[in-house]
Amino acid sequence: MTETKRLAPGDQAPDFTLPDADGKPISLADYRGQKVIIYFYPAASTPGCTKQACDFRDSLAELNDAGLQVLGISPDKLPKLVKFRDAEQLTFPLLSDEDRAVMTSYGAFGEKTMYGKTVTGVIRSTFVVDEEGKIEVAQYNVRATGHVAKLRKDIKV
Repeated sequence: MTETKRLAPGDQAPDFTLPDADGKPISLADYRGQKVIIYFYPAASTPGCTKQACDFRDSLAELNDAGLQVLGISPDKLPKLVKFRDAEQLTFPLLSDEDRAVMTSYGAFGEKTMYGKTVTGVIRSTFVVDEEGKIEVAQYNVRATGHVAKLRKDIKV
């Protein structure tokens, strides 16, 4: 199994520009001066990803009040993101990383073990990027259920 390069607290967060569900380009640089939670998830509208997205949606007011913005990134095409956003009434940007380049730069795409087999895919991961664009928190192989509550506890929100 080849090792995917992982980011750690203090590392510079890789910059990116990706389209949101409506095709509008969103850049990490747009959030300089603010803290942002970036979470990578495998596929819109699947049970685990829906639970995780809804947990972020339900915690968004408290996260925003604490000065944190949220971005969700998956390899899904824009029409699937629109359908997911609208079906679940998600109020934070969902970004499309179809070629998985941003996921790879964050160590959120690569080999992983799934049901005892080695596969290549999205590694469910969450990062908190500080106001200067540095990684403050890097969490890999997070669980879809209960992850947002654990993250809030870890960052004291």
